[in-house]
Amino acid sequence: MGVLYQLAFGTVLLLAGPLLLLLRRRHYLPTIRGRLGLELPAGPTDALWFHAVSVGEAMVACSVIAKLPSKIPVIVTTITPTGQARAKALIGDRGAVTYLPFDLAWTLDPFLARLRPRALVLVEGDYWPLLLSRVKRLALPSVVINTRVGDTTFRRLRRWPFANRRLMGRVDRFGVQSEQDRSRLIGLGIDAERVQVTGNLKYEAARPKLSSETRLRIEGLAAGRPVLVAGSTMAGEDEMVLDAFTLCGGGRTALLVLAPRHPERWDAVAAEVQARGLALVRRSKDSAASGDVLLLDSLGELAGIYELATASFIGGTLVTTGGHNPLEPARYGIPIAVGPSMENFRDMANQFDRAEAWTRVQGVQSLAETWRGWLDDPPAAQRVGQRADKLVLANQGAMERTLELLQPILAEFPEC
Repeated sequence: MGVLYQLAFGTVLLLAGPLLLLLRRRHYLPTIRGRLGLELPAGPTDALWFHAVSVGEAMVACSVIAKLPSKIPVIVTTITPTGQARAKALIGDRGAVTYLPFDLAWTLDPFLARLRPRALVLVEGDYWPLLLSRVKRLALPSVVINTRVGDTTFRRLRRWPFANRRLMGRVDRFGVQSEQDRSRLIGLGIDAERVQVTGNLKYEAARPKLSSETRLRIEGLAAGRPVLVAGSTMAGEDEMVLDAFTLCGGGRTALLVLAPRHPERWDAVAAEVQARGLALVRRSKDSAASGDVLLLDSLGELAGIYELATASFIGGTLVTTGGHNPLEPARYGIPIAVGPSMENFRDMANQFDRAEAWTRVQGVQSLAETWRGWLDDPPAAQRVGQRADKLVLANQGAMERTLELLQPILAEFPEC
């Protein structure tokens, strides 16, 4: 890959790295050694390599891995610590999990020399120029699965058609979520025969296992009260969730499990809880037997905790960040409240809207009213949750099509 690219990337890393560590220390600090190539994986060589950026992609990767022949060695790379935690929890002893090194020769080349993978599967994208160049030079088969091309991404990529063809041209095949995604990739210069609609694998993920310790802890804190779960909340949103919780009765009525999206915000959110006079319990620190709000300052537990919820709220939707995946509560049949911002999941959001499989809220008051209504009328809440669960089941089938897409890569493992 060109020296100019690596020089530019290295310069940006040197300039931005200290600032990012200062602003988001908890998020980036655990990743540094792995991303600098200082912790080479001890996992299997000659493996099928899945790269999954963060939590959602890691869940998709592990759901596919679970369907592969057990003799195929696998390794999963992520970029975020939350992705690491989720991948390790799901994959168990089926394979190894590590960080993807920075896209620089001195970090990436030793990694590839140690791994010697047979093929690369990119989950939903994350196209790094040097990585794809090295994969092509090593003649490794490569496939992108479960990808989508959102509005913003499509507008940005259309500005650089030559660069897109050069970058994505190094990928052998693409499995996309919808016909619109296929049309957009073809519009960006990808040959039509290399793009196949396989559907959305996020509908296929298995229900995560909740540890008995976590289950007993939350049930003990709830002490018979309903459990409200606000997952993946973003900056500026926690305050609204806490205000809505207070309006619908607070700790007298329910236990709130609050799960901020980014670890570096845990302390600030804890302060917000205490500023409202609510009894705070921190998952990582406190052994209190009772409380109003359980702050989920841990990684990899949220998806399973939805099983215990009476009702839920999907974060990133009352602020303009594009939303998060609603399928984790949906597959448990839990009623979902969601704000107006779901641009990152537009197709999925349209399906939920049409099926009335969640309730849209506009702010503090409507979230409080929605939660209060479900707490007062459990059968109504159950009907919403059942529609969500039914929608998940109706959209399955992507796994079979994805495995068909991967067959040429799986043929690289003749012993299986």
